[in-house]
Amino acid sequence: MVVIASLVAIAFFLFTYQRENATGKVSGGTLNIAIDIGNQRFMRWSTPRDLPTLPFKGEADKALSLADFRGKVVLLNIWATWCPPCREEMPSLDRLNAKRGGADFEVVALSIDRDTALVESFYEEFGIETLRGYFDPSAQAPNLLRAPGVPTTLLIDRNGREIGRALGPAAWDGEQVEALIDRTLQGS
Repeated sequence: MVVIASLVAIAFFLFTYQRENATGKVSGGTLNIAIDIGNQRFMRWSTPRDLPTLPFKGEADKALSLADFRGKVVLLNIWATWCPPCREEMPSLDRLNAKRGGADFEVVALSIDRDTALVESFYEEFGIETLRGYFDPSAQAPNLLRAPGVPTTLLIDRNGREIGRALGPAAWDGEQVEALIDRTLQGS
């Protein structure tokens, strides 16, 4: 069932982006290559895409946006505590951030839950140690970023442009992802 849902989501995503590229509504190039990351595919664009301003909250209710991460490569994961595939992939995102997070790279796990306490208890329950709490209580991130569902994960270069994305859960702590991060770090 999850495989079918993932395939439908990917097909919808590709159809939507192909249609928008044909009408000129979305900046950036078309799909260049799909890279396997565990049981999921990462869709890399031929040219980086500009992203809209995305306001959200950090810890202590601090107002943030993607612009606050300029200069860093970011793996932006849009997720929710009620989403089973999100729950499945979150430990691998934490392991990736533990290994690679720092001055040049960060996993930004952006929750669309309305209650920040849910995220805090989720992190505690699943032993999430390195991911910070980022929140979009208005749940506007999926609309602004044209994400058809959660989880959706975007790789963003140092200039704040989208390199590519994956729809659905993935194993984020694998060699393929690290190679993708390395290429993005070298190219930006």
